[in-house]
Amino acid sequence: MKAVYFPRKGQVVFDCIPDPEPGPGEVLIRVRASGLCHTDIEVMRGNYGSSAFPVVPGHEFAGQIVGIGPEVAGLKPGDGVVVDPNFECGSCRACCRGWAHLCDSLGAYGVTVNGGFAEMCNVRADAVHPIGDMDFSLAALAEPMGCVLNGLSPLKGRAIERAAIFGAGPMGLLLALALKAKGVGEVIMVEVDATRLQFAGKFDLSTLPAGLDTEKKLYQACDLAVDATGVPAVAGSLVDFVANGGSALFFGVCPSSARISISPFEVFRRQLSLFGTHSLNHNIPDALDSLRAIGSAAEQVVTHQLPLDSLSSVISGHAPPGCMKVQATV
Repeated sequence: MKAVYFPRKGQVVFDCIPDPEPGPGEVLIRVRASGLCHTDIEVMRGNYGSSAFPVVPGHEFAGQIVGIGPEVAGLKPGDGVVVDPNFECGSCRACCRGWAHLCDSLGAYGVTVNGGFAEMCNVRADAVHPIGDMDFSLAALAEPMGCVLNGLSPLKGRAIERAAIFGAGPMGLLLALALKAKGVGEVIMVEVDATRLQFAGKFDLSTLPAGLDTEKKLYQACDLAVDATGVPAVAGSLVDFVANGGSALFFGVCPSSARISISPFEVFRRQLSLFGTHSLNHNIPDALDSLRAIGSAAEQVVTHQLPLDSLSSVISGHAPPGCMKVQATV
């Protein structure tokens, strides 16, 4: 079969690899849509995961079951499914607390084993979820939406009337759409890229260009401020925009070596809450429900659907102009 894969650190190729065969407890999926995430690029660079080269990347994918391995019940060829990519040990401290995404030896399709940037992929039967008549492209957003919902989970029960999201990329937009769906009155997108800011304006979101005027306007004025850029300078200023009693969410992936300065007195005096977030925690069914509730707006986040053989060029740094979420369609 044809696949995009990383034969070694820093290298991406498109070529043929052996067809997979489902083993016990596995199903074989013909991939129909697979989303590109910046994590895939970090996997190639050896900055995320176990550097288990060679590996087929792609952890945001949906498709049809075309093969059933032994010891699998309740699934059949032809079923449309989306994949929960994470798999955990089940016995470490985090797993015992129900935090599978924080497992000491967390694995994932497309990170530690072959994933969705191929014509077919073997997946554990307990990692697939039926999508009914949902479009494969929309279903493939379930993984990033699961990450969004996990990031917002510590905020349950908190009063949020105004939220500011720094970074209007695909994840920032999904965050904004999820917050609007949860009833947040004003969601403000702050972005340096004028094209992305214009795109965000299509979704009933307020938009502000990044800069000193916006910083003054939003100073201590938001119940929730979110970094969705992964830029340390943005993360370091996040607390400046949080109102008394509000929350800051560190959602973007900063370099592991980055450090920021935060005043503990300010956190104490203004009773601020600081949250981090990592991946998703087996919440694909909730993510599918959220995508259905958001509807066509979520579909518009996918701006480019490319054939598999075009993806290696995109991963190498040649993204289509003006793209948001890019998906490979097989």
